[in-house]
Amino acid sequence: MTRATYRFREHTLTVDDRPEAEPLKHAMECKACGEASEPNEDSHDGSDWAVEHLKNNPGHLEYRARITRPYRFEPGAWQ
Repeated sequence: MTRATYRFREHTLTVDDRPEAEPLKHAMECKACGEASEPNEDSHDGSDWAVEHLKNNPGHLEYRARITRPYRFEPGAWQ
C-alpha cells in the first residue's frame, strides 16, 4: 500500500503591478452598435473616440468603459 502526503497552499488574487506586467488598458464601447475604440494606456483616448462616434452616429448616446487590468495569484505559505 502506497501512502500519499498532501500539502496545501493558499493563494491570493491581486492586481499585477510588477514592472513586467502588461499595462492597464482603457477603451470605450458604443452600447447601440457594439463598436469600440482601440485599447490604449491613456484613458482619455477612448473619450475622444466616443465624441467622434457620436458625431457620426447622433442616435448612439450610451457608452461603456472597458478596462483591462492585469491580475495574478500570489502564492502563500505551505500548510
